[in-house]
Amino acid sequence: MKSRYVIIASALFLSVASFAQKNEIKAAEKAIKSGKSDEAITILTGVEHMVVNAPDADKAQYYFVKGNAYLDLANKNVDADKNLSLAAKAYQELMEVEKVSEKNKYSVQATASITEIKGKLINAAIADTKVDKNAEGAKKLYEAYLLEKKDTINLYYAASTYVSAKDYDSALKLYEELKILNYSGKANYFYAVNKVNNQEDFFNTAADRDRLVKMGTHEKPRNEAVPSKRGEIYKNIALIYVQQGKADEAKKAVSDARKANPEDTSLILTEANLYLEAKDMETYKKLIAEALEKNPNDVDLIFNLGVVNAGAKNNAEAEKFYNRVIELDPKYINAYINMAALKLENEKVIIDAMNKLGTSADDMKRYNALKKKREDLFKSTIPYLEKAVVLDPKNVDVSKTLLNVYSALEMTAEYKALKAKM
Repeated sequence: MKSRYVIIASALFLSVASFAQKNEIKAAEKAIKSGKSDEAITILTGVEHMVVNAPDADKAQYYFVKGNAYLDLANKNVDADKNLSLAAKAYQELMEVEKVSEKNKYSVQATASITEIKGKLINAAIADTKVDKNAEGAKKLYEAYLLEKKDTINLYYAASTYVSAKDYDSALKLYEELKILNYSGKANYFYAVNKVNNQEDFFNTAADRDRLVKMGTHEKPRNEAVPSKRGEIYKNIALIYVQQGKADEAKKAVSDARKANPEDTSLILTEANLYLEAKDMETYKKLIAEALEKNPNDVDLIFNLGVVNAGAKNNAEAEKFYNRVIELDPKYINAYINMAALKLENEKVIIDAMNKLGTSADDMKRYNALKKKREDLFKSTIPYLEKAVVLDPKNVDVSKTLLNVYSALEMTAEYKALKAKM
């Protein structure tokens, strides 16, 4: 008989606790409606310990109200970043409860709120990156991905933004996750111009776009093919390992990348660069030959070969590749700019040598020879800089460099003519 009373007492306790919890949840809802979401959070925190043993219906309601309170605070710009994350977590817990119980009283509304939060996180991340708060932006993009994992593009952007923040450990972790997911990012985008506002609208499918074009609300349809990002992901993994001084891991990563993307010549270039830095010239030359054999007239590839060699101070090789680019594509402006920059690198060596000289007859003779060498160097850059200015007259940096060259060579007429155009 005694044990029976214990059971009855326990049942009575649970009933009273559940009743108290429901009252608290209702009080929290009332506080939110009164614009006192912070008060609602305090009320809900007070009964949080009871939620574990609560019926599924009460749990779902608790998490729903909790999510609403945090989202309201975020919308009022009260510790927005933190409260958005807490709101999302509450909604996710709610949906997990209703998934198990197979009841969907709040899940539809929670899903809409999660979509709202995801949009806010992405917009906040974009705002962060515009003011160089890349670490904060990357964190928000990753949180947006966690809210809806089918949108793997947010995981990709989070990884890239961590690279911009120079947080290579976090970037590597996310790139490895993308690798496991076999993320490609390859897609076709569909656009058409809205006749009402003359703005280009995006469409999920060509059929959606073409239907409106046919109805006459849109015009100028176009497609945009986005190439696979898989090669870039593997390459960035390798480059991060290089940044971390882990040459062996980098070589393995780029080797894996090439196996996964055999047609991506940029990966051959990445691998070649690793061996160039390791001063393994035999392997480097072998890889370069392989890349050129695959795409002998690929100007982007050849230009990048110039960049790699310039970075390794192999200036003669770099110059050879830049000249080849110009030969294949006379309008490839970066080849002209880089060629001029390559030549101007030697000016510092000449200036340093001139500054070390004294006033003796031999020193003055040496000084004049160095001065002539500097003038010849400047003259050699003029054709490249002038061509770059013709190709891109609005490029202020190139124009300023050419002005400096004209000034150093006392080419007054040319200086004034260019200055007048700026």
